[in-house]
Amino acid sequence: MITPKWYTSSMRCIAALALLLTPGLILAADLDTSSSEVRPLLERFSADLNSINRVYAIPSSETRRARLDHFYGEQQAALSKIDFDLLNSDGRIDYLLFRNLLDYERKQLAIAALRQREIEPLLPFAKTIIELEETRKRMEGAGATANLDHAKLATRVAALEKAVQDARKRYETGAKPKPALAQRVASETAELRKTFKDWFAFYDTYDPQFTWWIADPFKKANEALEAYEKTIKPDDDGLITGDPAGRDALMNELAYNMIPYTPEQLIERARKELAWCEQEMMKASREMGLGDDWHAALEKVKNDYVAPGEQPELVRKLAVEAIEYVTSRNLVTVPALAREDWWEEMLSPERQKLAPFFLGGDLILVAFPTNTMTQEEKLNSLRGNNVHFARSTVFHELIPGHHLQFFMSERFRKYREPFQTPFWSEGNAFYWELLLWDLGFPKTPEDRIGMLFWHMHRAARIIFSLSFHLEQMTAPQAVDFLVERVGFERQNARAEVRRSFEGSYSPIYQSAYMLGALQFRALHKELVESGKMSDQEFHDAILEQNSIPVELIRAALSRQAVTRDFKSSWRFWE
Repeated sequence: MITPKWYTSSMRCIAALALLLTPGLILAADLDTSSSEVRPLLERFSADLNSINRVYAIPSSETRRARLDHFYGEQQAALSKIDFDLLNSDGRIDYLLFRNLLDYERKQLAIAALRQREIEPLLPFAKTIIELEETRKRMEGAGATANLDHAKLATRVAALEKAVQDARKRYETGAKPKPALAQRVASETAELRKTFKDWFAFYDTYDPQFTWWIADPFKKANEALEAYEKTIKPDDDGLITGDPAGRDALMNELAYNMIPYTPEQLIERARKELAWCEQEMMKASREMGLGDDWHAALEKVKNDYVAPGEQPELVRKLAVEAIEYVTSRNLVTVPALAREDWWEEMLSPERQKLAPFFLGGDLILVAFPTNTMTQEEKLNSLRGNNVHFARSTVFHELIPGHHLQFFMSERFRKYREPFQTPFWSEGNAFYWELLLWDLGFPKTPEDRIGMLFWHMHRAARIIFSLSFHLEQMTAPQAVDFLVERVGFERQNARAEVRRSFEGSYSPIYQSAYMLGALQFRALHKELVESGKMSDQEFHDAILEQNSIPVELIRAALSRQAVTRDFKSSWRFWE
């Protein structure tokens, strides 16, 4: 029996209403009731983009870049047909978000093409491998199994081996590229080798003629690729290379995140923030009886750590303390389920080489020593995650920080996921550190030094990461800067710099902590300190807007009448 659609729909409505009216369950205020005329276009965009990325999966492929550029152009055309003046408040914000994203992505494609051209002379074999795989994936013409010319393919693969060998000889006898460029070539070669192996595996043994003809030349070409990768990859004697993005890439990232400052202006302002932190450090140091020697005070704080094995209980107590603090003061709504759906996991010694401090989100990943570490590594881990440092990292990673963000992002305006920005996620988590400082959360001078360490860290991140990408500071110099100006353990400083430059973060990600926090702090002054909103209303509204550039959250919360030609102009850091 087929149930009529009208009956099913009616029963769902009745069931939903009953649920809303049931004591102790979901209230209407807990649900996302926002509406946006642009939402269907955004949801279709996300689905179509996922499909394109699955089909055109080789990052360095010109075909992929062209297909994405065409797709973004189509989306821009569709967006331009929407009458902006007829949109509601959410729709206007979404329109601007989408236009901003499409502009950014097309510029990113152009930047990626320029970077690819920089390494093309060192990858003369790349085009052959990409063409083989893309032809196979289309399963038409020469890529269709029935149409394979096995002898011709064998000759082509043999020629590929020679091209790789020739490239290796030229590299060994010629002028060497910068380590960052060599690392990029090595990484690209590794990716191409994987693509080549996938291509071979598809036909191998399933097509006896293919295996008969291609197995041997493939083996030799694959070995040549592996040897080339090892030859060109910089020696890893603890060397941190990184790959400077350049000023154009930084400006594109800043424009997308609606930060109307230049990298140079941000570096200069961060130096002033760092100087303020040093003055506050000296105040706390004096209270500890150590005069102006804040480095000595910091050393004393670092040595206040719990015994091995007691760290999980420390994290639990600090998490409970933070939740009680923000809820008892009505600073933000913490849903009951958000208090119970997190737990702790330990970071492996290997992961701590990149992440020497806690990480968080759905749960909290704890960085503490294991018995497999050297004595020096154990002490670095204990000192770097001492009681007073951890007091901030726990609430930064859990509640009211990342865990609460993730929880709410799954429940409010989830369709805005394509616009995710660290200026919202990292910025808001660090903003809570600034707010709790203002509210007197640190109980002792040692607690203040713990919070100031992270404040200095975030200012330093702006300085060393932007300077690196402008090619004004090297990775080793960044390590020294963290050790000398912020008081990092050298091992932890190396891990921090390695994590910042290993390639999975955008070039302004490390700047987003402080810049986003200062945006939220300025917005708090506008809306809460002026009496227009309560703390709880303000912080709840931020979470319900989901992860978007903070200037557009400002427009939404202040009910700003945004126009189609809206441009970033908010000078939040003066």
